[in-house]
Amino acid sequence: MSEIVVAIPTFKRPTALAHLLAALEKLDTDDQIIVVVADNDAEGHAGYDLCRSLAAHYRWPLDPVIAEDRGIAQVRNTLVARALAYPDAEFVAMIDDDEWPSPQWLRELVRIQRQTGAEVVEGSILFEGGGRDGFDGISDMRRPTGPVAMLEGAGNILITRACLQKLEAPWFDPAFAFSGGEDRDFFARVKAAGGRFAWADEGLAYTKVPERRQSVAWLLRRSYGIGNSEMHVFLKYRPSSAERAREFAKVAAALVVTPLAGLILALSPRRAADAWRRFFRNAGKLTAVLGIRSQPYAVPHVD
Repeated sequence: MSEIVVAIPTFKRPTALAHLLAALEKLDTDDQIIVVVADNDAEGHAGYDLCRSLAAHYRWPLDPVIAEDRGIAQVRNTLVARALAYPDAEFVAMIDDDEWPSPQWLRELVRIQRQTGAEVVEGSILFEGGGRDGFDGISDMRRPTGPVAMLEGAGNILITRACLQKLEAPWFDPAFAFSGGEDRDFFARVKAAGGRFAWADEGLAYTKVPERRQSVAWLLRRSYGIGNSEMHVFLKYRPSSAERAREFAKVAAALVVTPLAGLILALSPRRAADAWRRFFRNAGKLTAVLGIRSQPYAVPHVD
């Protein structure tokens, strides 16, 4: 039996947070669970207040904290620091406030970690109603269970305490506070330190896509932002001249080929969508090379 800190970043989503906290009470686990919630809204702190109101009757110890400095990297760092303050916590499980876990979620993440010895394990994320993978870009995030070379994001992960203690704080780079990509940068640091990754397909979490995120414009802006942050992570680690040349050549080729593919495949919306997503993703990479940092989270958006 392990002690596990479930770490939740939240920002102005008390309704979604309440849904997540209710789902956590239904976990099928024999492990000792502590739930830490870091509210990144220092002024309104609706998430913090919600946790305070639930704490006395909640199934698990519920420990809310205010993350004073705004930004996704900052709130994740607040969570890690709080989690490591629990001396017996063997794992930190992160789940976002717009998600909710299946009953077997944590049990499966731990099982695959024990099986593979991975420092970080990621679980699958399913969209409510089923992933459509059409022009709206909505698709379930799944992989076969087992070791993987790299992970997708920090929305549904289990991290070993030893992994976090091996890295120096801040664990998530504040430079990515408003751009996103702090999770990819974290994984790059883990890998550079010799860490291994695994995927747990049955470590399921669920999410719902807000209406504003179902537009074509939002999809393409998101693709641009992902590419921009990916390139900033790539450049941060001072790649060799050969590595830079290969990466830049891929970007240049994609910027030429993908718009042509998007036009040619116009009668197949799904395939055309994929081409245009790749075009905007590579456009984001190009602007990063030019020193531009996309910051889509600088202006708060509340779903």
